[in-house]
Amino acid sequence: MKAVHYEGPFKVSVKEVEMPTIQHPDDAIIKVTTAAICGSDLHMYQGRTAAKAGLVFGHENMGVIIETGPGVMLLEKGDRIVLPFNVADGRCRNCEEGKTAFCIGVNPGFAGGAYGYVAMGPYQGGQAQYLRVPYADFNALKLPKGTEHEADFALLADIFPTGWHGLTLAGFQPGETVAVFGAGPVGLMAAYSGIIRGASSVYVVDTVPERLQAAKKIGCIPVDFKKSDPVQQIIELNGGMVDRAVDAVGYQAVDASGSKEKPNIVLDQLIMVTRPTGGLGIPGLYVPADPGAPDEQSKKGQILLSFGKLFEKGLSLGTGQCNVKAYNRYLRDLIIAGKAKPSFVVSHDINIDDAPGAYEKFDKRIEGYTKVLIHPNGPL
Repeated sequence: MKAVHYEGPFKVSVKEVEMPTIQHPDDAIIKVTTAAICGSDLHMYQGRTAAKAGLVFGHENMGVIIETGPGVMLLEKGDRIVLPFNVADGRCRNCEEGKTAFCIGVNPGFAGGAYGYVAMGPYQGGQAQYLRVPYADFNALKLPKGTEHEADFALLADIFPTGWHGLTLAGFQPGETVAVFGAGPVGLMAAYSGIIRGASSVYVVDTVPERLQAAKKIGCIPVDFKKSDPVQQIIELNGGMVDRAVDAVGYQAVDASGSKEKPNIVLDQLIMVTRPTGGLGIPGLYVPADPGAPDEQSKKGQILLSFGKLFEKGLSLGTGQCNVKAYNRYLRDLIIAGKAKPSFVVSHDINIDDAPGAYEKFDKRIEGYTKVLIHPNGPL
């Protein structure tokens, strides 16, 4: 089968690899109908992780079951499913408490597993024509048969739940004001979640014109950080600090020039823009080691931040990867009911052979590439 194959920094190719097989009674195999390219994939693509050549990318996956292992009881051939990016066994303490992003049974020595991602276990990614689904009964979310809402449902694998999770981590309540830093797909989903959940105002910070325009289109107030200090812009627009702030940028944040990396800048801006006793949600990716970081401390995952100001203001803080299963069923039903349409972030639908070029354009943020959906087995 064809699969997107990591070759090294800034290079992926489409190669023929072996078809997946049932390895455990609880496995299923799906024919992948849609897999997304995520901003998190770019960290590996750029050589900013320990990813090795040969990794098959893809943690946002959906498709139709073609085979099940003898232990699978709740699914059958022909079922249409979407998969959380988290691989979880449903049996460990964290899974029992609903914290599936931190399953301790699927990736020894590390809290959590995922498809097609460095250090997240031996699970092949879904930017391929077929995919093995471990612990299928627990991980799969059933969808209505057919092709309706395909693009919306694909985003249930990661970015829609992760954006929702960012607000939840921040302690958001309806009627509050929110600042979201980063208008990439996750940032737009966080902002969109704020609109859906009843925020009185949502400010979105970025500098890419297409992203700021997308934020404005869904009812948010765009803030261009290149024009002036975004914290002061938001405080002036809002008439004071906001109640909640979300970091949807992560460890490759940049300074006001837009080109020089400054890993702590967004974290500090969250602290400064949020009112005393407010809350911060940090789903933006941070890593224990970054070989391409601009300073020695950041290379070890040690990031300086204004902890004294955080303490003085009594801010609450939540961080970590999204427990997708905590949200995806309910977000699916919002989509089916016509109350949510997250696919507004999707810019391109492509065949798998076009993936190398799409990675390059997405990385360079050119030609409007903001969120790309791959259809490995051709158009639906």
